Amino acid sequence: MAVRLAVLYVIGTALAVAVLLFQAYSTAGSLNDRELSLRAEDLARAVIKDSSDKPHLNLPAQLAAAYAASPDAGMFAVRDTSGQVIAASPDGFGDKVSKWPAATDDASYFRLSGYESKNYNGLSIELPTAAGPMWISVARADGSAALIESILREFALDVIWVSPLFMIATLGISILAIRNGLKPVRQISQMASSIGPNAMSVRLPEQNLPTEISPLVVSVNQALDRVEKGFAVQREFTANAAHELRTPLAIITSALDAMNGNGEIAKLKIDVARMNRLVDQLLRVARLDSIGLELSVVDVNKVASSVVAAMAPWAIAQQKEIVFVGSKQPVEIKANADALEDALRNLVENAVVHTPIGTEVVVQVSPDRRIDVADRGKGVPPADRENIFKRFWRAVGEKKEGAGLGLAIVSEIMKAHGGFIRVSDNPGGGALFSLSFPALRGESFQTIGSLARAKT
Repeated sequence: MAVRLAVLYVIGTALAVAVLLFQAYSTAGSLNDRELSLRAEDLARAVIKDSSDKPHLNLPAQLAAAYAASPDAGMFAVRDTSGQVIAASPDGFGDKVSKWPAATDDASYFRLSGYESKNYNGLSIELPTAAGPMWISVARADGSAALIESILREFALDVIWVSPLFMIATLGISILAIRNGLKPVRQISQMASSIGPNAMSVRLPEQNLPTEISPLVVSVNQALDRVEKGFAVQREFTANAAHELRTPLAIITSALDAMNGNGEIAKLKIDVARMNRLVDQLLRVARLDSIGLELSVVDVNKVASSVVAAMAPWAIAQQKEIVFVGSKQPVEIKANADALEDALRNLVENAVVHTPIGTEVVVQVSPDRRIDVADRGKGVPPADRENIFKRFWRAVGEKKEGAGLGLAIVSEIMKAHGGFIRVSDNPGGGALFSLSFPALRGESFQTIGSLARAKT
C-alpha cells in the first residue's frame, strides 16, 4: 500500500510541477502581450489634431524620453486609415510598416527576425484616437524581457529542487499517518490469527478503529458468535449421543455375556465391543473439545507405569507383552494426569493391536520429557504419518477394529499440553510413537484452553 501511494504521489507531483511551469511561462507570454497592448494604448492617447486639423503624435515628455533613451528596446509606428505614417521611431521601422496591410481592432502579432541585427516581437492594432481611428504597430526586442525570463528561470529551478524535498516530507508524513492509523488493524489481525477451535471465545476489539474498518470487525465478531454456537451445538450433540448409547450397549453386552451360543454370538460380542470403544472415544473427543482441563505438575514415570500395569493383563490375554522402561529420576511435566493417561492408553492399545503375537510393546520414559511407545508391527509408511492423526482417517485397504479416533485424540491432547507427537520407524522393526512435552515454567496452574490459545 505504501509503495502504491508513493508511486501515485510521485506521478501526481511531477504532473503538478509540469502544469505549474507551463502556466508560469504561459503567464509570462501573456504579460509580454499585455505590455505591447498597453504601449499601443498609450500611443493612441497621445494622437491629437494640430491647428490644421491633421493628426499629430504628441508624446508626453516622460514617454518620449523613455523611447529616446532606448530606441532598440521599443519601436512604434502610427498610421492613419489611409496607410500614411503619422509618426515612427525609428524612421526605418515606419518605412517598413508603411508597406504592411491595414490593421484591425483585433490585434495581430508579428515577429521581426534580424531587423537591425536584433529580433523583435510586436503587434498591430486599430485603436480610436482624438484624431480618429489609427493603425498602431509596436515592437519590442527579445532582450527587453530578460528580467521576466530571469525570474522564470529562478522560479523553475526553485520548483525543481524544492518539489522533491516537499514530496519526500509529505510522503513520509502520509506513510507515518497511515501506519499509525492501521496499527489497530494489525493488532486485531494478530488476535484473529489466535482464534481456533480451542479459543472460540476470543473476540476482536471494536474500539479505537478506523471508521472504515469498524463495520467489518463487528461483522466478524457476529460471525464468530454464530460459529461458536455451532461448535457448542455440535459438541453437545456428540457428547449426548455417545452418553445415550452407553446404557443400551452395556445392556447388550451383559446379555451377550450370559448367552452360550455358537460362533455368531462371539461375532456379536466383537461388534458390540467395537461399538463400546467407539462410544468411549467419542466421549473423550467431546470432553477434549469442550472442557478446559486443569494442569498440574505430574511425574511421567508414575503415569506411564500405571497405564502399563492396567493394560498388561489385557495384552497378556492376547499373547503379547508390555515392557515398561522408566527413568531413574522423576520426570516432571505440567499436564492433566487423566488426559495424559488417555493419550498413553490409546497409544499402548494401538501398539498392542498391531504388534504380532509373541512380541512385546515397549513403553519408555526419557529424562528429556519424552515417552516412547514401540511395537513390532508393520510400521507406518512415511506418506501416511501425517494423516494417521486425523479423525476417522484410515489407510487405503486397511482393516482394523478401531474407528480412527485414537491417534486423533492423542494428537489433540498433546497440542493442548503444548507438546507434539511424532511417529518414526522402530530400529528393530515396527512403529515408534514419541510424545514430547515442553519444559516446566514458572506457573503452577493453567488450563488446556489457555495453553492452546497461547500456542496458537
